[in-house]
Amino acid sequence: RKAKKCVTTPTCIHVGDLRASNTCKLSSETTSIMTSKPLSKAELDEKAFVGLLEKLISEVKYLQNNEMRGMFPQEWRSARHVKEFLTPYIGKDGPLIYEELEYQKGRPNIKLTLKGTDEKKTVGIIGCHLDVVPANPEKWEVDPFKLTVKGDKLYGRGTTDCLGHVALVSCLMARLAEEKKALKRTVVALFIASEEGGSPGVGIDMVVKHNKIAELKNGPVFWVDSADSQPCLGTAGSIRWHLEVKGRLFHSGLPHRGINALELGMEAVKELQNRFYKEFAPHPNEKKWKFMCPSTMKPTQMECSKGSLNQIPPFCVISGDIRLTPFYEVKDVYEKVAAWVEDLNKNIEKLPTRGPMSKYVLEDDDVDVKRGTLTLKWGSPLAAAKDMEGIACDMNSPGFKALVAATKAIKGKVEPYSITGSLPFVRKMQREGLDLHISGYGISKRYHADNEYCLLSDMKDAFAILHKLINDVASSV
Repeated sequence: RKAKKCVTTPTCIHVGDLRASNTCKLSSETTSIMTSKPLSKAELDEKAFVGLLEKLISEVKYLQNNEMRGMFPQEWRSARHVKEFLTPYIGKDGPLIYEELEYQKGRPNIKLTLKGTDEKKTVGIIGCHLDVVPANPEKWEVDPFKLTVKGDKLYGRGTTDCLGHVALVSCLMARLAEEKKALKRTVVALFIASEEGGSPGVGIDMVVKHNKIAELKNGPVFWVDSADSQPCLGTAGSIRWHLEVKGRLFHSGLPHRGINALELGMEAVKELQNRFYKEFAPHPNEKKWKFMCPSTMKPTQMECSKGSLNQIPPFCVISGDIRLTPFYEVKDVYEKVAAWVEDLNKNIEKLPTRGPMSKYVLEDDDVDVKRGTLTLKWGSPLAAAKDMEGIACDMNSPGFKALVAATKAIKGKVEPYSITGSLPFVRKMQREGLDLHISGYGISKRYHADNEYCLLSDMKDAFAILHKLINDVASSV
């Protein structure tokens, strides 16, 4: 059978036609995908992995998650391919227990269980998710909704984040089932829904709420959804905020009769940032946990009332996020920022103005709006914001030491790091007793990016790392 002819590069094949021909000269990496050979226990079955990943990527158009743009993922589409792949190992035909944990129709989470000789002791792999961020095909060099192989690179939305990990862990669970080794610990894998959008009532929040992974308190848990093939020591919390600013509409030729909401908003945000960086300054523990950045507060979007260019705008909304390292409490941020906004409203006239005619308070008797005002609105209630708290993993735990040892054994070096990206529920699960650690095997610079890809070589190493990790941990109690 022939491979599709590729116009862009002679070393490119589309995995829908993983076949050799004279139309494409295949690299040694790509050729290895198609080569049948005996596999060692710790060696990834490349053909099986790429085949499953191809099917997952083919569903990406329907897995995009952005509710603000009306995109609601249909995780059942990715779940069905995982179930089909694992069918030989589930039910009467195999040792795996397959469960779909569905809390919203068509949006399942998948739980896989391989029972050990001591069912009370466990090891978990969780965090791989069945949805993706949106992709704009016009900005990609390849089709984001189809897996494309170029040498060692596997292109497509979700290859790095996070369908590549779904395929990887599916292959791992299949291998463990094939080996029929009597592991002492029960191995649990969980693929989650609604990670990218974070919609409540669908994914990991409901799994935890219904105690579906409560048994994972009895052993180390590895959250596989980071990058760069090294242990991730910590993450930051993510807090979204909106500052509504009200001024007074007037002709721009008479600026002293209006209150410019844009100017007021920009000065207010500047003051809030100054106070934030004093109160939540770089923490000494951030160096110990190797964080790349301290806590930050940033405006990221602005909306303004529509009008003519010769009108002073009476209203705007400045929105942004706070990334909070795990050495500070989300509750303190909510309380502090709210108090600061209240203080600014009481002293609005003390904020710097812009030019001699810029004002935030009007004293004329005939004006309807005499003071500019600020209203703070959080992106979610405090309880929901705490679901996105950051985590500092326990570097002294046996689980972390096992992850370090497995990584070093396969990669030859260990370079742990922390990042101010965010993961849902990790801190809450840690608080509830889970010994949780983070790793991932995609490429951080391709996360959520156009032309997203992962490396097959990284996934091969990842399989060896996870295989060693699970065997090392699950073979002891």
